[in-house]
Amino acid sequence: MASGLFSIGVDANQDAFAKSLVLELYMDKDTKQIYGEPGKNRIRLGTFQQRDSGTVQKETEKNRRELVTIKNRLDAKEKEIDRKLEKVASRPADSAMTVQPAKKAWYEKLSLRGYTQLRMNPILEGNRDVVRTYGDSSVGKNRSFFLRRARLVLSGDVSDHLYLYLQPDFASTPGGATTSNFAQLRDAYADIFIDKQKEFRFRPGQSKIPFGFENLQSSQNRIPLDRADGLNTCCQDERDLGIFFYYTPEHIRPLFRDLVSHNLKGSGDYGVVAFGVYNGQGANRTELNQQLHLVGRFSYPYQFENGQVVEAGFGGYTGRYKVATPTAITGFGTPVINPGNNASGFKDQRFEVHGIVYPQPFGIQAEWNWGVGPSLNEQMNTIEAHSLNGGFVQATYKIEDHVLNSGIWFPFVRYQNYNGGVKTQTNAPRSRVRDWEFGFEWQPRPELEFTMSYAKMNRTNVFTAPYYNFAANVLRMQLQWNY
Repeated sequence: MASGLFSIGVDANQDAFAKSLVLELYMDKDTKQIYGEPGKNRIRLGTFQQRDSGTVQKETEKNRRELVTIKNRLDAKEKEIDRKLEKVASRPADSAMTVQPAKKAWYEKLSLRGYTQLRMNPILEGNRDVVRTYGDSSVGKNRSFFLRRARLVLSGDVSDHLYLYLQPDFASTPGGATTSNFAQLRDAYADIFIDKQKEFRFRPGQSKIPFGFENLQSSQNRIPLDRADGLNTCCQDERDLGIFFYYTPEHIRPLFRDLVSHNLKGSGDYGVVAFGVYNGQGANRTELNQQLHLVGRFSYPYQFENGQVVEAGFGGYTGRYKVATPTAITGFGTPVINPGNNASGFKDQRFEVHGIVYPQPFGIQAEWNWGVGPSLNEQMNTIEAHSLNGGFVQATYKIEDHVLNSGIWFPFVRYQNYNGGVKTQTNAPRSRVRDWEFGFEWQPRPELEFTMSYAKMNRTNVFTAPYYNFAANVLRMQLQWNY
């Protein structure tokens, strides 16, 4: 072994192999001593062959030449691949070689979501026989659990220029019904975009009338349980059949979206500029005078460098509204409709201003409107056009609990005021509202919300003649689950 070189393996050349000495070697696992035969505690190292130095040198040179040849071939292949990649990169994006994603069918782009609200409003103090509120029929005598809303929303982009929105409510109670929880249409509209940036769009169908801020804010996102009477009396269910035009600059659209998705109680995208025409009698109601209402609105959100967002705007509408047939009032007889308003209806006009400091964490929201509309006079014998005004101021604070991990809290306080007719009620009774409300919204999880408030009411019962004013204290509670 000292006189030659050994290598592991067997020579492929059988003639050389026959002339060489082949050994099988074993090693003791403990002493590491090498042996030429197997034995106890020995492991086989392999087969070894004696080679002379000349043969080893020749084979080494041969292997070196083969490696150089292989390297040259790899270098040539690498250059060829680089040339092909450069050709692919230089082709236009719409080249036939570009892989296009499979297009989805329009119905695969639609999504389904919704929410349900369960309420209870125990009257703590006040005459239960007259306690009623305009915004919630579950407030009153002999009321307990009540499904306020049960909504499903089907929506999505059919194409780059068409968006669909369909929303029924399964907890509606039509006027005059003795049972509740009917299915009734709330929204059924399309957004038709006329540009690729989706800045300009028309919205035909039944949808919200672009007037004010709180009227446009979804009940799913609003903190108080009901909208303020001062602005909500403008439009039955906040909606009507019509065609509206919206303009939202491309750089503003993400901000409108984030104000909702980031839980800042935004209204959604109803445009920086909006205007349109609609029937004027309210959602799911027959047009009675063939005279369209006109509406216009401007609202601009602004974000400061520190991230704080504020929004301010104004708007108005004009038209003629036809009231329902008057009914008798005990002790006063049946009101008459002021001559000249039987056919075309009453003048129905309002102008509003609004301002919002979004809760980051402190927030404030204020709206007010002035106008003229149908109203029962003080003598309760005539329905006539009368001035109106009202609005609200609300303060809130957003608390994200990272100590106890209890979720998100929105304590709030609100004052609302209204003087004017309620045109959608029989006899268009005149309402006086002076309400305070203190409470909180608690979101333990994104899909679950609980709201509780103490309402100190001073208002008119506009449901039952002779329309008494009342004072009452009501504990208001709502559980909402989102899906």
